[in-house]
Amino acid sequence: MTRQATDTYRVNAGDRAPAALVLEDGAVYRGLSYGAQGTAFGEVVFCTGMTGYQETLTDPSYHKQIVVQTAPQIGNTGWNDEDDESSRIWVAGYVVREPARIPSNWRSRRPLQEELARQGVVGIAQVDTRTLTRHIREHGAMRAGVFSGDGLATTDEMVARVADSPSMAGADLAGEVTTSAPYVVPAEGEARFRVAAIDLGIKSNTPRMMSARGMEVHVLPATATMADVRAIEPDGVFLSNGPGDPATTAHATALTREVLDRKLPLFGICFGNQILGRALGLDTYKMRYGHRGMNIPVMDTATRRIAITAQNHGFALEGEPGARFTSPYGAATISHYCPNDDTVEGVRCHDVPAFAVQYHPEAAAGPHDAAILFDEFVALMEDAR
Repeated sequence: MTRQATDTYRVNAGDRAPAALVLEDGAVYRGLSYGAQGTAFGEVVFCTGMTGYQETLTDPSYHKQIVVQTAPQIGNTGWNDEDDESSRIWVAGYVVREPARIPSNWRSRRPLQEELARQGVVGIAQVDTRTLTRHIREHGAMRAGVFSGDGLATTDEMVARVADSPSMAGADLAGEVTTSAPYVVPAEGEARFRVAAIDLGIKSNTPRMMSARGMEVHVLPATATMADVRAIEPDGVFLSNGPGDPATTAHATALTREVLDRKLPLFGICFGNQILGRALGLDTYKMRYGHRGMNIPVMDTATRRIAITAQNHGFALEGEPGARFTSPYGAATISHYCPNDDTVEGVRCHDVPAFAVQYHPEAAAGPHDAAILFDEFVALMEDAR
C-alpha cells in the first residue's frame, strides 16, 4: 500500500525532500519532509484533537510515539513560548495532512515546522491521514518509521529497519522523561496543603492546577522512595501521567502500595491510574489503538454523568464498568468507563483515601469538564486531617 503526495504542497515545498511513513505491516505512506530530515522510529498512533498540537507535542506521555494528527490542517497558530507542557518536544515523529503555510496568531513566535526542525523532530506532510487513521483503527497501533532525505531507502530496507525497532509493549519509559532532581511549585496565596507529586512524565499544567487550589507541590523523580515522600511530610501524594507499559512499573507500584499502607490521600491520572490499579491487584493490557484526543466521553458510574475528556493512553486496566472488587486495601470500585468501548477510566478505593482516573483533568488546551477532580483531591486531604 503506497500513498502519494499531492501536487498542491509541492508548489510551496521549496527544498523539502521526499519522505515516507513505513508501518511494520508493510504499508507505506509517501509525502514530503516536515520539520527535521532524517529517520525516526516509534509506535504510530493517531490524535483526534482539533487544536492544542503544541501541548500534544510537548506531552512526555507521547515519548517514543509517532503522532498522526487527524485534524486536516496543522500549524495555523504557529508556536509560542508559553504553552509547552514540558521542556522539550517528546514525540518520536510527526505526521500531518496539510501544514499551514503561514501561522496566524498574536502569540505565535515562529512556525511549527521551524520548531520541529530546531528540536530535531522528523516529520512528514501531505499524508492521507484519514486513510492512515482508518488503517490504524483496523490493524492496531504498531511500530513505524519516518524516513526522509538521506534516510530514504528501498521499501524492503525501511520495513526491515522498522521491524528491528523496539515495541511499546514492555517499554519502561518513565525513567527517561522524569525530572532529574526534585523541585517545588509554590501554592498561589496561602499554602493549605503540601503534595508529593511523583513525576512519571508530568505536564506543566498539573502543578499549576494544584497550585491554584492552595497546594505546595513537591515534584519528585520517578525513583523517589517512601523515605523521600515522608521527608516532605505531605498531606497527599499524586501519581502523574507518563509513557510506556504500566507492567514495567515495579518501583512506582511498590511505592503506591506503601502510600496506601500509610493511608495517605492519593490521586492519580492516566499512567497513575494504571499504577494505582496494579497496586490494587488489577491487571493491565495493551489496547488496539488507544485513546488520544480531546473529545473522549467518560461516564462516572456513581453519578451517571458524562464528562468530555482529553486522553492519551495505549494501555488500560482490566475490569468491568461499575464493578466492585476486593483489594489488599479493602473494597474498591471501577468508578469510570468510556461508553464508546467500556474501557476502564477510573478506580476508587472505599477503605483508604485513594482514587485515580485514566484521563486528564489538567487538560490544556481543554476540555475542562474534569478539572473538578482536583477539588476532590483537596476534599480527600481535608477529610484526612
